[in-house]
Amino acid sequence: MDDEYFMKLALNLAGSAVGQTSPNPPVGALVVKDGEILGMGAHMKAGEAHAEVHALWMAGDRAHGADIYVTLEPCSHHGKTPPCADLIVEKGIRRAVIAVMDPNEKVAGRGIEKLRAAGVDVELGLLAEEATNVNRAFFHYTQTGMPYVTLKTATSLDGKTATKTGDSKWITDEAARTDVHRYRHAHDAILVGVNTVLADNPRLTARLPKGAKNPLRIILDSNLRTPLEANVVSDRQAKTWIITGEQVSDAAISPYEELGVTVIPLPATDPDTVLRYLGRQRIMSLFVEGGSAVNWSFIGSGQINQLVQYMAPKLIGGKDAPGVAGGEGFDSMKDVLPIRITSTEMIGEAIKIIAEPQEVDADVYRNC
Repeated sequence: MDDEYFMKLALNLAGSAVGQTSPNPPVGALVVKDGEILGMGAHMKAGEAHAEVHALWMAGDRAHGADIYVTLEPCSHHGKTPPCADLIVEKGIRRAVIAVMDPNEKVAGRGIEKLRAAGVDVELGLLAEEATNVNRAFFHYTQTGMPYVTLKTATSLDGKTATKTGDSKWITDEAARTDVHRYRHAHDAILVGVNTVLADNPRLTARLPKGAKNPLRIILDSNLRTPLEANVVSDRQAKTWIITGEQVSDAAISPYEELGVTVIPLPATDPDTVLRYLGRQRIMSLFVEGGSAVNWSFIGSGQINQLVQYMAPKLIGGKDAPGVAGGEGFDSMKDVLPIRITSTEMIGEAIKIIAEPQEVDADVYRNC
């Protein structure tokens, strides 16, 4: 067993908590001595003990002279918890193997400096790409102040999201729909437009066989047309925010608030305005499941970080059948949003494609 083996185990621990640590990063840690794992841990929730703390507590006095493997640079400042770098030094760790540096300005190399100053041997960069992928939402949020946006679509092979009458249940099979619920579980919030609510009356919850964390439900509704009897308003299965225009009256808002829904008037409901507002509310990741109008608003403004598309083995046809993105579209090929396909796989009968804008470059974080 070598360093890579133990770092992979730490990355698995970090990955197990994706979606539940916001606005903190998911982190995994292992304490190892002479090839024996003495302690392991993952950061499970903001405000609770960090991964290194769990691992060091488990190792106890045996941690002295051991190695620690951490997927992200240990913190060096006092926040809701004490600095992990201090605890690593206190426990007598001889070597720290760290996958990537933390871009948070409160850390950003200070944790590594503190460890080295105390005589801890620090090695940085092992499995950096994998660690960057686990923390892609945190890194994006830290550097931009806005949520990491994943746009999900489900289409037929000819690119349709519904028939000409608007019927869309179901384009994909149960396996693909279950996969979508995993994404919902892993995101802080899910966003749709009011037209999706009017057409489909979705619940927008994460429904997995062994349970799941429901995301915050966000409805873009400039004129507050969401029905009071809609599932997202009345079922109380998850929190719901409706983002509307500033012209909407207090009298119109009041019935929603009586049902426990938060109505947020903003000067505009375009992606940039909405994402900046959500960032201020510490929403780190956003799953967009909108219709063609909402999809186009995010695509046209370049405000997507990842695309997840499920293509079902069906042909719908029809010039009036909706596609993934409506709106005006781009004027010429030189203006279109270039994307890079990062993976393809079969999920049930559907082809699942994961892609990202070509401008997204993991090296920005890997080489910090």
